[in-house]
Amino acid sequence: MTGTAQTRILLADDHALVRRGVRLILDNEPDLTVVAEAGDGAEALELARAHRPDLAILDIAMPRLTGLQAARELSRLQPGVRILMLTMYDNEQYFFEALKAGASGYVLKSVADRDLLEACRAAMRDEPFLYPGAVTALIRNYLDRVRRGEGVPDNALTPREEEILKLVAEGHTSKEIAGILHISDRTVERHRANLLQKLGLRDRLELTRYAIRAGLIEP
Repeated sequence: MTGTAQTRILLADDHALVRRGVRLILDNEPDLTVVAEAGDGAEALELARAHRPDLAILDIAMPRLTGLQAARELSRLQPGVRILMLTMYDNEQYFFEALKAGASGYVLKSVADRDLLEACRAAMRDEPFLYPGAVTALIRNYLDRVRRGEGVPDNALTPREEEILKLVAEGHTSKEIAGILHISDRTVERHRANLLQKLGLRDRLELTRYAIRAGLIEP
């Protein structure tokens, strides 16, 4: 990157105050500029199509689409975009899901003022950025799996099943979900039944609890 080049950034977080604080950190740097702000994962994808950013900074827990869901879709639609996850969760599950979703870095909000700029620049150099606790988790997880002769497991749910689960947990009816996803009511019901069977759950309440544990919605 030359001295005059700027990294164009898409910032997505459902809290306006968080976006404002993060934007202040980024826009004070001559090589970084925020070109678009989104309040949820679905809006982030729309703005990514419109603005073609170099880097997307996504919160994990957002309405409509989570940051993880948006990261997977963004990686598919715009393979050249770099992705950072910005989160309050110091959580190994979210960390590994972020890596699988295509993120090159995982930054905790509690230390964003310290780590975010370094993470942005590392991402633009195609280098990973992991906070110390994440590095420890990564090494421990890898060594545990090597000892057991295992690989990293695939996500239990398909991206479509995750979409259905998130919307069910948010309280949408089957008819509403069908309208949001442009599918039939019968398809929604089939997905819901598959989710209950696959996850060994009984009802919407248990699906909601699972969605919270999986980081699809906030408690």
